[in-house]
Amino acid sequence: MDCYTANWDPLGEAAYYRKLDLYSMGWKLKEDLRDCLVAAAPYGGPIALLKTRKEKSPSSRPLLEIYSASGVLLASCLWKNSAVVQLGWTASEDLLCIQEDGSVLVYTLFCEFKRCFSLGNEVLQNHVLEAKVFHTECGTGLAVLTGAHRFTMVMNTADLKIRRLPEVPGLQKPPSCWTVLSQDRVGVILLAVGPDLYLLDSTACSPVTLPGLSPLPGSCLQMAVSFNYRYLALFTETGYVWMGRSHLKEKLGEFSCEFRTPPKQMAWCTRPRSKQRALVLAWERRLLVAGDGDQSIQYPLDEDSYLVPELDGVRIFSRSSHEFLHEIPEASQEIFKIASMAPGALLLEAQKEYEKESQKADEYLREIKDQKLLPEAVEQCIAAASHEHEPQIQKALLRAASFGKCFIDKFSPEGFVDTCRKLRVLNAIRDYQIAIPLTFDQYRQLTTQVLLDRLVLRRLYPIAIKISEYLRLSEFQGISRILAHWACYKVQQKDKSDEEVAQAINQKLGDTPGISYSEIAARAYDCGRPELAIKLLEYEPRSGEQVPLLLKMKRSQLALSKAIESGDTDLVYTVVLHLKNELNRGAFFMTLQIQPVALGLYRQFCKHQELDTLKDLYNQDDDHQELGNFHVRSSYVTEKKIEGRVSSLQNAVDEYYKAKNEFAAKATEDQIKLLRVQRRLQDDVDKPYLDLSLHDTVYNLILEGNHKRAEQLYRDFKIPDKRFWWLKISALAETGNWEELEKFSKLKKSPIGYLPFVEIAMKHHNRHEAKKFATRVAPEQRVKAFLLVGDLSQAADAAIERKSESEMNLILSKCTDATVTAKLNHAKAQIGKK
Repeated sequence: MDCYTANWDPLGEAAYYRKLDLYSMGWKLKEDLRDCLVAAAPYGGPIALLKTRKEKSPSSRPLLEIYSASGVLLASCLWKNSAVVQLGWTASEDLLCIQEDGSVLVYTLFCEFKRCFSLGNEVLQNHVLEAKVFHTECGTGLAVLTGAHRFTMVMNTADLKIRRLPEVPGLQKPPSCWTVLSQDRVGVILLAVGPDLYLLDSTACSPVTLPGLSPLPGSCLQMAVSFNYRYLALFTETGYVWMGRSHLKEKLGEFSCEFRTPPKQMAWCTRPRSKQRALVLAWERRLLVAGDGDQSIQYPLDEDSYLVPELDGVRIFSRSSHEFLHEIPEASQEIFKIASMAPGALLLEAQKEYEKESQKADEYLREIKDQKLLPEAVEQCIAAASHEHEPQIQKALLRAASFGKCFIDKFSPEGFVDTCRKLRVLNAIRDYQIAIPLTFDQYRQLTTQVLLDRLVLRRLYPIAIKISEYLRLSEFQGISRILAHWACYKVQQKDKSDEEVAQAINQKLGDTPGISYSEIAARAYDCGRPELAIKLLEYEPRSGEQVPLLLKMKRSQLALSKAIESGDTDLVYTVVLHLKNELNRGAFFMTLQIQPVALGLYRQFCKHQELDTLKDLYNQDDDHQELGNFHVRSSYVTEKKIEGRVSSLQNAVDEYYKAKNEFAAKATEDQIKLLRVQRRLQDDVDKPYLDLSLHDTVYNLILEGNHKRAEQLYRDFKIPDKRFWWLKISALAETGNWEELEKFSKLKKSPIGYLPFVEIAMKHHNRHEAKKFATRVAPEQRVKAFLLVGDLSQAADAAIERKSESEMNLILSKCTDATVTAKLNHAKAQIGKK
């Protein structure tokens, strides 16, 4: 393995660094990188180039070019806007183009314009001198320095909240260098004015003193913050490099550089969970890796190069090559360093000897097992394989791990299988044509879902589907989502007819779970293809998803039909109310006429919300019956004065006659007459009578002793005799007017009989009056009457007289009097003999 470690360079006591060749760049640049604005997205993302304008001629239009990490051209376009100060990528791989006038244009990685936003009038008036794009847990941020030497910051470009930071006291010219720090989820600016440092937040500008150093040896010319915002490095004009924590309270190390000119770029090269920290400084022809002591590594640069900080290293690309500089992981060091006796190294040798059919394999294996280090050896090989770039080395290490785990009794295979799967995915996406050179740590941080999103963003649908199938993702997370994105891209292709595109999409997607045809249709509509959107909506099984887009497309009548088909009344109401606002009154009513379901629902709505509209609907239909009902409701709901109520009821009478509903018309006329009577009564006796029923009106009149008016209503409204007699005896009994009740009972023969008189008297606990009426009760009801008043003897006589054995038994069940009991038993015996 000596040749494998030939490119390892030591830094410090136990750290090694190496440069891996990622790609030979396929681009054929016309300009040097130094003549362009360059922006490379992290996590192996795309590279954007825009030639800087040297001449002020408005006709000179530079070319914006976007390449993959291997230098394959993804898209390009002529830049027709204002001069660009800075380029930068968002976390979702959109390109931010910050212009001098403070406007920011957002493009996709295929140079498609997405949106534009402004940083405010202050930036517009003073122009942008410098800008920096940064990434934090809050999102993709942006900080700019204006010509007025003021800073403006946005923490998240997707949720634009512009902060204008305080003025820096005495700042007459741009700071020599500045950077953005993230402290407690808030962005702050660290700037250098000569040898002095200031920290600028939302409220104040504070001077800063670095621990272990005061003041700085010379002016600060360059700053660099680590990928995770934990570390900060400063470069001064004397070549001194200070390295420390970004909270500015701890110094980690320092380095004296032999170069005095500031580096073109500085970037931290750190690996997660590593104690070693290194800083990469790039000049035109030299690359220096400085540790936190005096040691360093130097690499010559043949071409102008650009540094891209990553989670676990630094990518370096030039006109011809793309490399990855990183610290060798511990597992790889243990296995591959010269004369290593680490368990992973012995296991790798054992596996090689096993393939040669040599007995040395057994010796190596025994040595590991004797030390009880076989599980550690397997884990070491798996860990080292995950960090290797070359498939052949990955395979050798994984074969060794597979060989070793056969000799472990209880070995959990999940880690081994997971590493194999992830490495296969990583090897696939590192392909030259795909060119996403992720490392294992970057992939773990990025997650599979985001990787699939990035493949979809590049329109690499086949490889995205294969990866989702290989990793056995659910359809909702994998294939369905990818196919939906493919369909949204498909509708943008203008070279095929709407019918062809719709059929192709349906044939590919079918009824795949998680697919929303309405979202695809919405994309088609946004692309100016409304007919295609309608065809796609035909495949959407959920009417609730179809309707909103149809309304947006001004296809309201079709939306109404779909809403009615769904059976969802809320959806129908939504469409109907949308139609009401969209159409004039006549057209709206005509539309409802051809949709009875919608018309019925709208009528229900109008009954509660819009009575005037309901009246218009009935008028349009000549529905006199409903118009009559409407006027009746209106008289009680909306009319407050008696004249208005009578007028509404009279309108109802007219409508009922037109509808040939004589019963309703007569009933309404009687109601008008009753209202007028009640109004007179109310005026005469100064008591509330309005809105009482005829029954209650008569009842109240009798209660008050106004018998003449009660009799008048009885005659005028032709109250049935039985009903009137019940009313009167109830009212007289309630007032205790027993004398009047007796007179009334003798007025003429009672149409309801005399048992009700008994019952009503007993209800009011007057047995004396009840006994008077009990003797007048008809023979068939007399037993019941005497039982009610508690006269068992007379009840027995009545039962014996009627010779009713059932009545006799009823009395016997209630009787405790021996004489009455004997009389009833004797009578029953006599009936039995006959």
